[in-house]
Amino acid sequence: MRDIYRNPIFYYVLAPILAGLWPLLVWGVYLPQAEEAWDSEQKLYGEATASIVEILDKDPDRLMIVDETKSLGRFAYAEAVDRAVNLCRIPSSNYRLSTGSTVTSGGKESQQARVNLIDVSIVQAAQFLSTIQSMWVNLSCERIRLTKKAGMPDLWDMDVTFQYSF
Repeated sequence: MRDIYRNPIFYYVLAPILAGLWPLLVWGVYLPQAEEAWDSEQKLYGEATASIVEILDKDPDRLMIVDETKSLGRFAYAEAVDRAVNLCRIPSSNYRLSTGSTVTSGGKESQQARVNLIDVSIVQAAQFLSTIQSMWVNLSCERIRLTKKAGMPDLWDMDVTFQYSF
């Protein structure tokens, strides 16, 4: 049996057979799998599009885009948080803001702040985070902690730490 592996004719026959099997394998196995995957992705795309349209029909405020031409001026946490809270319809009594001092490191200034949102829905919390970060590009969320209110179906406290780089 070992002699067959040493015979070069074995490899001259084996190589064309394997090369001929490859197109058959592609045609018989891989192509049908690719077609099924394509059909599945098309179906998911259609379902996602329908869901997006339904969401936008029910909540058209999601399309509200911050006017890029309007100058927002120099960044201040109080103004940024107040603007985002107002856009998310969170009462002023339901949030607290505490800011740290401006720190210079490596020639760049940064400032941290902590925002506590009290008794907000999960939609308001997510909308607040999305709104404030879309308005200020250099604002990054460092830490989030969500605490669910006991006995309430959709009432949360959110503690967020932001850092803004000037």
